[in-house]
Amino acid sequence: MAIATLGVTVLDCPDPWALAQFYAGVLGGSVDGRDDWVEVATPDGVRRLAFQLSPGYVPPQWPSLEHGQQLHLDFDVERSRLDEAESRLLELGARLVRGDDGGRENFRVYLDPVGHPFCLCAC
Repeated sequence: MAIATLGVTVLDCPDPWALAQFYAGVLGGSVDGRDDWVEVATPDGVRRLAFQLSPGYVPPQWPSLEHGQQLHLDFDVERSRLDEAESRLLELGARLVRGDDGGRENFRVYLDPVGHPFCLCAC
């Protein structure tokens, strides 16, 4: 028997509304919250990401051990849509930091607008 169920995943950031808008664009979700805590709900309403104000926020450095990532998010995308998805991410403010080696890898690594790493994974 499980002790608990997984709730929301929370990312620290300097501007919760701005980062929530970025991820709402990635997921096609809706945004709701207050100044220091903002959530993005996916269109199915099942999954949520939250963003909390961290005035002393220091972005992770990928790859680095000094300011390690601590966690990253994986987003599944059909392989045939990877290039299209990447273009949209870059328009939203993401930065590509590791490609898929010409299609030899099943993922690409990006940084969100405040430096959190995440991946597009081919499915």
